Amino acid sequence: MKVLITGGAGYIGSTVATACIEAGIDTVLIDDLSTGRRDFGEGRGLYVGDIADRAFVAGVLADHPDIDAVIHCAARIVVPESVADPLGYYDSNVGKTIVLLQSLRDAGVERVVFSSSAAVYAGESGEGVDESGAVAPSSPYATTKAMVEQILHDAAAAGDLRAVALRYFNPIGADPRLRTGLQNPTPSHVLGMIMRAKAAGEPFTLTGTDWPTRDGSGLRDYIHVWDLALAHVAAVQRFDAVTSADQPYRVINLGTGEGVTVRELVAAFERVTGEPLPVVETARRPGDQAGAFAIVGRAADLLGWSAERSVDDGVRDALSWADKLRTLS
Repeated sequence: MKVLITGGAGYIGSTVATACIEAGIDTVLIDDLSTGRRDFGEGRGLYVGDIADRAFVAGVLADHPDIDAVIHCAARIVVPESVADPLGYYDSNVGKTIVLLQSLRDAGVERVVFSSSAAVYAGESGEGVDESGAVAPSSPYATTKAMVEQILHDAAAAGDLRAVALRYFNPIGADPRLRTGLQNPTPSHVLGMIMRAKAAGEPFTLTGTDWPTRDGSGLRDYIHVWDLALAHVAAVQRFDAVTSADQPYRVINLGTGEGVTVRELVAAFERVTGEPLPVVETARRPGDQAGAFAIVGRAADLLGWSAERSVDDGVRDALSWADKLRTLS
């Protein structure tokens, strides 16, 4: 089996590529290296270019006529940046995806696994959500994911392709063997902010303490990126069993099935580091949400997959990768 991974030199894509290679799946990567690292693609069939460049993509597909499936990870992903530059996000995440899908259709590549996001859900309750949960994206970034899902749904109904949309919850950590990880040494997610506060010797600012959760702080479902990568392996290996002529499009949540509050994430960080982390509590920020955790029965039923790594594992690997990244930069 051979897969094409777009965004294959990025955080998720490179980890997925490693998991595929370890499972005996050949890889071909496309990345424009706007945020990806060239070294993440070494020895993995990396092509540097734009997924919206028809001639470029056609050339890659001509070089590899035996591609069985495409894992589409290429996207811009920073929520505040999407609020500041919605047109840029719609162009990159939606417009370029349409061009890519047309190129795949023209080449006869019909299996697509899409890197979607739990950000498409309303996320207001702090409770579990399954794949039938209300779709109510709260940022341009999240809206791009919902829009691409709709495009895939409609293209699948028209017979252009079959697709599996994997709705990621909150990836953390790094490849446990530290071959790849986050390219950004100061990520904007909560764990990244905790790590920055610790490194600076400053208190961590906890925003919002009156959410409808067990301790009042926001709640997320933190999934280790390696578990996430293994789910992609299962998705391509089981693709023809998961989709069919009658159901050419499927949506699957990827999470641990357990919510972790911000206070609990801080506690995990303290357990891993063995040191206390001072916390300053402030009011909610505009756009914040209580959050949600994944109901993951469909992933177990269709993919035979479940998350195995703990939030402590994710914190530990994130810290180890951050230490390594300082030597690579």
